Amino acid sequence: MMRVSRKLRKWTATILDLPQDVVLDLPRITMIGGLQVTVENHRGILHFSPDVLRLAMDNGIMEVTGQDLIIRNIGAEEVFVEGKIMGVQLHAKGKPSG
Repeated sequence: MMRVSRKLRKWTATILDLPQDVVLDLPRITMIGGLQVTVENHRGILHFSPDVLRLAMDNGIMEVTGQDLIIRNIGAEEVFVEGKIMGVQLHAKGKPSG
């Protein structure tokens, strides 16, 4: 049933010309240079240190790596991080990360 619902939402987004990240709850990542990153549609923080931020997503884990990372703002579904950002990776559920 979940697969049919997802296909229906994707079809609706295409027909109505809606952004798929909104309709399908996909992560929206906005990065400004290597200094700031905003992640929308996350499901919670799994780990945070000055070098690594791991966020739970519907389909896996997102990992932001860098130096001197600081969470500037956090909301129910949005997090804003500053620092020297060196990488952003998505790890799908069931796949090894590394």
